[in-house]
Parts: sequence; structure tokens; C-alpha cells
Amino acid sequence: MGKNTITLMQFAMVLIAAMLVKEAMSIPICNINTNDLEKCRPAVAGRNPPPPGPDCCAVVKAANLVCACMYKSYLANYGINPSRVKAVIASCGARIPSCLPR
Repeated sequence: MGKNTITLMQFAMVLIAAMLVKEAMSIPICNINTNDLEKCRPAVAGRNPPPPGPDCCAVVKAANLVCACMYKSYLANYGINPSRVKAVIASCGARIPSCLPR
């Protein structure tokens, strides 16, 4: 791993900081600005989430989903239902990465 490689622990700390500080500076990870993750939270959390909105789909389509795969084990820690992530990706018309079961 090179000097610029972000570790899973660093990613988790960034997410926690972004969630705790509402005005947190946006940090790009896998072509996703951490503040933009909130645009998709309603569609991936809770028991009966609504379909993703256009803002969420814009985030999904811009994301490097293959890169994001390395963080999938942390989703549940942030109240994100991992099974909903695949549905949101499909609903937005983005290609489902191979790390998510078909």
C-alpha cells in the first residue's frame, strides 16, 4: 500500500467525524464526498426506506463503487442496511459491483 492509501480505520473515523459534526468539511473517498452520503441515508436505512431520490442517484452514479466495496463491512455500523445498498444501486441504474451478491 502506498502513502496515499486510506485505511479502513481512517475511513471509519472520517465517517464518524462527518456524522458528528454537521458542518464537517467534505472529504472525497471513492469519488464520494462524505457530506453527500447523507443524500442516500433515507434510502438505505430503516425498515421501509423510500426509493432513492435524484440527488442520491447522482452520488451513486459518480461513486467508484468497486473502491467502495472495501468498506462494505462497516455499513451496518452506521445504520445502513447492506441489502438496501444493492437495491439503491440498481434503482439508480448504476452497475452493481461484483463485491455485492447478484
